[in-house]
Amino acid sequence: MRLSRSLSITSLSGLPLWEEETLPVKELLLFEVAWEVTNKVGGIYTVIQTKSKITVDEWGENYFMIGPYYEHNFKTQVEKCDSPRPEIKAAMESLINNGCQVHFGRWLIEGSPYVLLFDISAAAWNLDRWKGDLWNACGISLPDHDREANDSLILGSLVAWFFQEAGTGLVLSRSRKLPLATIFTTHATLLGRYLCAGSADFYNNLDKFEVDREAKERQIFHRYCLERAAAHCSHVFTTVSQITAVEANHMLQRKPDVVTPNGLNVRKFSAMHEFQNMHSLNKSKIQEFVRGHFYGHLDFNLEKTLFFFIAGRYEFSNKGADLFLESLSRLNYLLRVHKSDVTVVVFFIMPAKTNNFNVESLKGQAVRKQLWDTAQSVKEKFGKKLYESLLRGEIPDLSQILDRDDFTIMKRAIFATQVSRCMTLLFLVEN
Repeated sequence: MRLSRSLSITSLSGLPLWEEETLPVKELLLFEVAWEVTNKVGGIYTVIQTKSKITVDEWGENYFMIGPYYEHNFKTQVEKCDSPRPEIKAAMESLINNGCQVHFGRWLIEGSPYVLLFDISAAAWNLDRWKGDLWNACGISLPDHDREANDSLILGSLVAWFFQEAGTGLVLSRSRKLPLATIFTTHATLLGRYLCAGSADFYNNLDKFEVDREAKERQIFHRYCLERAAAHCSHVFTTVSQITAVEANHMLQRKPDVVTPNGLNVRKFSAMHEFQNMHSLNKSKIQEFVRGHFYGHLDFNLEKTLFFFIAGRYEFSNKGADLFLESLSRLNYLLRVHKSDVTVVVFFIMPAKTNNFNVESLKGQAVRKQLWDTAQSVKEKFGKKLYESLLRGEIPDLSQILDRDDFTIMKRAIFATQVSRCMTLLFLVEN
């Protein structure tokens, strides 16, 4: 590795040796660079979203997120505005004058943080030059066929260029000796993902893997080098869990300085009645979906139904979907043996490429809606007749409250929904 990391912020060129009391906190700017800023790929998108409010409360107008620009995401998630900082506006104009496209605005999530988004496709003409810069800086070569790696290089180079005017961006910023304090946070290692996906006994053999050889065999050596360079060039290296810290120590050859664990914003649910109301509302929505999905095929008591969920990237073994399915199989066996009246409905929420909506599932929801409308119509007539009977001081005869027309309407609704269709039990879509 041609780059050696500095051990502290005070070793950066261009930064004075500040004492803690004299550190100009109000003048500092915090930039958070991530591929998933306004761009949902996996769980990091959720992490960034949920912590933005706290970060904005702490840093105010001095906090900025940086990520890639995608037109659809920008139009639907970002409110375009001008930068409140003249130095950022000047840096943006400099990049634009040099043929790049830069977009600024407020991300419409809790906290409304500022976002700075770079158009990767508009700067692709610089790719060969930036590949040369990366090779000269740290000896890492990127193959032409790896589009994701090339896109990350373009984004990183734009970030470094932006910082020079005002992941990969961190490495290039350090190689250019820009006066920045850098933090690199990883939620997992790339090589670790590949090893686990290959059914390796990962955690029992962490100290036995020859990481360079393993990365080369999987043809991800260039990506592995980028990740390792970012970890070693950062002034502070963090992970989100202790187990990931152990993984990073072996895979990236640097022990994290701090573990910053993921968690829930518990203050958001501090009022118990609000939490209970939200739980009840969302449970009702799930029950309505289940009614429509299984209508005409399975009959079970929704009041004795448990809902389980698994969510994440479409990585069957890495996300534990294989173990989850095995545990469900065993649970199903025990429920049958003990003749339990409890039903378990499981949702697999894993985004992947799709061709279209599941038509049969949509038909089921239409059937449910039709039955609901019929029930509401009969209920309204029933309520009026019951009310009028009570006003007269009479106990109503239920056989007279519902007349022949009401029964006809209900029968027609039932007959109209008795169509032959295949039930989709699980939505699994191939990449």
